[in-house]
Amino acid sequence: MTIAILLAAAAQTSAADPTVTLRNARGMVVRVIPQGAIITAIEVPDRNGRMANVVLGYPTPADYRTKVRKNGFGATIGRYAGRIANARFPLDGRTIQLTANDGVNALHGGGDQGFDTVDWTVTRAAGKQDRATFTLVSPDGFQGFPGQVTVTLTYHVLADNTLRMDYTARTTRPTVINLTNHSYYNLAGEGSGSVRGQRLRLNATRYVAADAAGIPTGALPPVAGTPLDFRCARAIGDDLDSTTPPMNGRGYNHAWLFDKPAGKLAPVARLSDPVSGRTMTVATTEPSVQAYTGGYIDGQDAGPSGHVYQPGDGIALEMQHISDSPNHPAFPSTLLTPARPYRQTTTLHFGVTDGKDDACK
Repeated sequence: MTIAILLAAAAQTSAADPTVTLRNARGMVVRVIPQGAIITAIEVPDRNGRMANVVLGYPTPADYRTKVRKNGFGATIGRYAGRIANARFPLDGRTIQLTANDGVNALHGGGDQGFDTVDWTVTRAAGKQDRATFTLVSPDGFQGFPGQVTVTLTYHVLADNTLRMDYTARTTRPTVINLTNHSYYNLAGEGSGSVRGQRLRLNATRYVAADAAGIPTGALPPVAGTPLDFRCARAIGDDLDSTTPPMNGRGYNHAWLFDKPAGKLAPVARLSDPVSGRTMTVATTEPSVQAYTGGYIDGQDAGPSGHVYQPGDGIALEMQHISDSPNHPAFPSTLLTPARPYRQTTTLHFGVTDGKDDACK
C-alpha cells in the first residue's frame, strides 16, 4: 500500500524553506511552495542541454507572503479566476454578492485573500519524487461564495518533460468555480528580459470581446484581421504595443475561446523561443485562455536572478473558463454542485524546436 506522508515531515523541506521539489530522471525540476500551491520554478533544458528556470518569480518563499497579490507569479487562482461584473452573480434565484477589489468588480474572486494567499496541505507518496498533491478546504462564504469547497491539485513531472496539473473540486452547496495557474513563462530563462521575440500559436479562431474594465460583453468575434490572430505562430512582439482595438497599448490581457470539444484534453497553445530552442506545448480540458504579458508589472521587483522585472518580461497563459461566466448563460458553465464535481487537467510539455513545429496548421 502506498503511504502518503506530509511534506512538512519530509527531509527536503524545512520551516525556513517549505519548497517542494519535483523531478524526473531527465533532470527536469519543478519547485512548488505550499502557499497558494505556487510554482516558483520550472527548470528545463535548451537545445544544447543547458538548464534554466523558465518562469518568473520571487527570490525566496517569504517574498510571496507580501508580494503574490501584485502579479500572481506562479499562483493557483481561486475561487474564481478572472473578473465578475459588479462583484455579483445570480445563483438559484438569489444574488450572490462578493467583495469588489477591482473597481466595482471582483478580480480572481474578490477581496484581499484568495487561494494564492493561504497554505495548502501537501502530501506525496513515499519514494515518489515526481509528484505531489496539494489540498485546500475553502470555507462556506469564502470571498462571498457559497459552499465549503475542497480542492485538490496534483503536480506530476512526467518522463517526457511534461508537467501535468490535475485539479478537482467538490462542494457542499451549489456555487461557481474557475481555477487556473498564473505562471509567467519566458523560455529564454527567468531574468533574460522581454519575450517579444518568442513565438506564440493559439488554436483559437474567436476571442472574448470585453469592455474597458475587462468585463466580457458576451460577443465572441473572429480573430481574423485583429492583433489577436495567433492561428499561425508569430512573435509576441509583433503587435505588443498596438493600440488597434481590442489592444490598448499595454500588451496582451485578452481571452480566446479554443476550437475544441468541451472538456476534451487537447493541444491548444504553443510557445517557442528561437534563441534557446525551447518550446512549450499546452494541452487542457478548459475552454479558454487568458494571455497576459504583464502590462501592469511596476518595475519594482527583482526575481531570483536579480533582474528587475518589466512589462513584457513573461507571458501568462491561464487555462480557465471565461471571466464573468456566471452572468453569461451562453458561456461554458462554471457551476459546481454536490452532484457535479469540478475536474480540470492542463499539461505543459517542454521540448526543443526542430525548425518545423511553428508551422501554421
